[in-house]
Amino acid sequence: MTQLTIAIQDEHGKVKAEQQDTGEVHLVYAAAYEPGDVIVLKSDDTPVFLRISLDEALGEELIYMTGQEYILPIPFGEKKSSYSPKTFAGELHVLSAIVAKQQEVHAYRNLARNVYDHHWNEALFPHAHANVETRGEAVFAARNAINGNTVTFSHGEWPFESWGINQNLEAAFTLEFGRVVQVEEIVLYLRADFPHDSYWQQVTLEYSDGTSQTVALEKSDKGQTVEVGGKQVEWVKLHELIQADDPSPFPALTQVEVYGSDR
Repeated sequence: MTQLTIAIQDEHGKVKAEQQDTGEVHLVYAAAYEPGDVIVLKSDDTPVFLRISLDEALGEELIYMTGQEYILPIPFGEKKSSYSPKTFAGELHVLSAIVAKQQEVHAYRNLARNVYDHHWNEALFPHAHANVETRGEAVFAARNAINGNTVTFSHGEWPFESWGINQNLEAAFTLEFGRVVQVEEIVLYLRADFPHDSYWQQVTLEYSDGTSQTVALEKSDKGQTVEVGGKQVEWVKLHELIQADDPSPFPALTQVEVYGSDR
């Protein structure tokens, strides 16, 4: 059986709470988080699919863990601005990790979603990263586009976080799955805080198999679906973003959903 560990550590690595078990582990932490605290998730068997819930407000996520240790810094201050105020709050926290069942792993689902992603994540997939994020601010980070939030009609702090490109014409967004998956369709939610926002009238989706799709988009606050047709890929890259002839210089991406299954 897979041995799982969840721990809370302070900024010096001192363990404040820890729980370990096989196949399924739960940790109840009865204290307020402090700046510098991190959540540490470990598995002695990798790669492994897990259902994790590291914060009640963020909820449960089905992820693919490739490294034996994943660390989640507790966000404070500006870093917290892209999260709900309810997250990591209070003096009682329940955290869990459970080895996923095969029927869960192979089900048709959104393969892009990972609310626990962050800049320094190298162990928990999917993982999003970009070559530019507006002013380096948390509310415009790449991770925002895979957190499951599809509210498009404004911009800024949660629930209006997005991936912002800082008006960079060479901006590119990459979504890594950590393994080969089968993709049937992709849904793009452009940020739609019109007239503050502009939009991309055309984007290119590049895949790890060497193929690409150039897609026309509309000025819309709804999800726009791209049929992919069962490509087996490890990553997809969104680039060559062609902005519409629009007075605003601020196109942005609220969310990307990738529907398909593990092979």
